[in-house]
Amino acid sequence: MANFETPPLTEFMEVPPVIPGTMEHSSPYIAKPEIQAPLAYPGQLVENWEQKAVFKLGELVKSNRALQVFLDTCVKCGACTDKCHYYLGTSDPKNMPVARQDLLRSVYRRYYTLAGKLFPKLVGARDMTKSVLDEWYSYFHQCSQCRRCSVYCPYGIDTAEVSMAAREIMDSVGQGQKYCNEIIGKVFKIGNNLGLPEPALVNTLEGLEEDVKEATGVDVKFPVDVKGADVLLITPSADFFAEPHIDGLIGYAKVFHQAGISWTLSSYASEAANFSMFIGSRHNLKKQAMRIREAALELGVKRIVVGECGHAWRVAYSFWNTLVGPFDFLDRNYPVPQHICEFTYDLIQKDALRFDKEANDDKVVTFHDSCNVARASRMGNMPGGQFVIPRAVIKASVNKFVDMAPDTIGEATFCCGGGGGLLTDDLLELRVKGSLPRMQALKQVVDEHGVTHVAAICAICKAQFSKILPYYKFPMDMIQSVHGLVSNAIRLDRKEI
Repeated sequence: MANFETPPLTEFMEVPPVIPGTMEHSSPYIAKPEIQAPLAYPGQLVENWEQKAVFKLGELVKSNRALQVFLDTCVKCGACTDKCHYYLGTSDPKNMPVARQDLLRSVYRRYYTLAGKLFPKLVGARDMTKSVLDEWYSYFHQCSQCRRCSVYCPYGIDTAEVSMAAREIMDSVGQGQKYCNEIIGKVFKIGNNLGLPEPALVNTLEGLEEDVKEATGVDVKFPVDVKGADVLLITPSADFFAEPHIDGLIGYAKVFHQAGISWTLSSYASEAANFSMFIGSRHNLKKQAMRIREAALELGVKRIVVGECGHAWRVAYSFWNTLVGPFDFLDRNYPVPQHICEFTYDLIQKDALRFDKEANDDKVVTFHDSCNVARASRMGNMPGGQFVIPRAVIKASVNKFVDMAPDTIGEATFCCGGGGGLLTDDLLELRVKGSLPRMQALKQVVDEHGVTHVAAICAICKAQFSKILPYYKFPMDMIQSVHGLVSNAIRLDRKEI
């Protein structure tokens, strides 16, 4: 266990007293030049970086009307104050969404508003200095871009947009974060976040085929680069190597197998996650997404299905069509990407799958709504499908399901604490403290309903929970993939596709 104090789990979440500066020390490693190079970002502060940072801010404000509105609109009403999981967990006032926004807003006012130019002290305007940059680097990496604050803001101000802008400015002048930039570089070079080359990927999948055959007696295939398959599955690379992620991948394969639908993975585009969203880079966001379009065209698939990953689904749902679309080469009945939960749900509705729920009777399951699915995307054609569909898939697979408290689920869900490019041990203290509200909601259903497992449909949430659950005296293996539950319960009777 790391050397910091884990916040206590009380019966109800309380708004903490303000403790200024308690997280000033928290910041991730800065990317080195060799990491920044693949992204065309400098690896150290450039000459005249102050002016270039201010110019970049102006470019972003000009090109992103929403960002300008967010910077101009805030009236300091305080509605967001206690909505941020990082403020609730750390007590640092600069983790209040309004205060975090003001770190960038103060510089915007200084250079891009008349009052800031003429009377900077009166309107809280600040010059762009190294101390300001360092403050940005610390606190804009204490925002998971979860967008919960925007749900409660009467003006709809989205702190995530402000955080992404600040990170893009920092990258552009040479102060980029090592974790995100290293991951994006691996995707550009190899095709996935983990840097798994094709032979390693194929070998892993062959091993899974053997494991499933030994466990079930059924030949369930995990195909790679099969041309003419019906479905291209794009899933987070965590699904290839670690629990509980890999249980979800096995579940996907069993669903495709049982439904008799041919599918394939791509060794060229073997990653659904798009970390470019976390650093605000539209250019790199498009570059990563283009790999998926190219793979789909090369393999001649009819449909694209996205695995269990929150921000991967947000990018697919919200950005693919404008970044790399239209997907007019797909089957006209499936012209947009589908989430794997939506895919499985449709099969359940058609009675194409059969389940033995008793296979999961050792579990009392609750569900964690992942932020980028809950607040930034949709699923299926029904209102609120992103909330209904995953729960319906779980309920088809288990007998014992309990939701968390109403004010902690759906659009009001609390972040896991590790999203937004913060899933690095450089920020472990922040991740543990930021998870406090979600751990509080989990403790309530554990105490009242005997919940033993929490399911999620986001690779980051699963990795975060696996790491921080023990800090709150929960078992590490409490976290579960939704399709891991499907994998346990689905009945296989098709011999081979």
